[in-house]
Amino acid sequence: MSTAAAQFGAGPLSRACALVHTLLTVEVLLVATVAPGGVGLLLLGGTPGTLPLAALCLVPLGPALAAALYALHHRSDDLTQLRPARAYLRGLRLNSVAALRLWVPLLAWLTVIAYSLTHFAAAGLPGWWAGLLALTGVGAALWGANCLVLLALFSFRTADTARLAAYFMLRRGGATLGALSALVVAGAATLWFTEIAALLLAPLLLLSVLRTSRPMITETREKFTV
Repeated sequence: MSTAAAQFGAGPLSRACALVHTLLTVEVLLVATVAPGGVGLLLLGGTPGTLPLAALCLVPLGPALAAALYALHHRSDDLTQLRPARAYLRGLRLNSVAALRLWVPLLAWLTVIAYSLTHFAAAGLPGWWAGLLALTGVGAALWGANCLVLLALFSFRTADTARLAAYFMLRRGGATLGALSALVVAGAATLWFTEIAALLLAPLLLLSVLRTSRPMITETREKFTV
């Protein structure tokens, strides 16, 4: 029976089904985690004046993304060993506090940048300043992506996670480009469709971020853990 079970869960079709099952489960749990804030975003609308409140609604997104990264990293290709819901809930329990310590300041900083850009004309600043603000925002978002990967998979102090995330932005350009690609796709889905489209794509985008972050994860495990 054990041999038959192993054969059942080892084929390419079984691995594909296991991946789809994991992605769908993580999707459902991710949506459930951010649903209260999502309802708040829908009620607020898209006016620039509501940006601070919108940021408050996005606070649960940080822990949810960390939990999703944890579940996807620990996923199994074996249909007989699938526990994505348990992995997601475990990641949420282990990483929520660490995620909030980095996510809330990042979200506040991005909100300041977004608010400044939406009210840029009233400030009377030169045009290049807007470009500098936008680049700063992109850089902060990429740093935040590295932070989420590191805190989801390792147990470092908050300051150490922040420093490692900044270090790997230049050290591992592939991880940075992977995170940038995910941000571009998520941003395009939000602009052309709706925020819900970006949320539906989140598990696939996070899986791609994990794959491009493998060198960073490996180096962290070999050099910075005992």
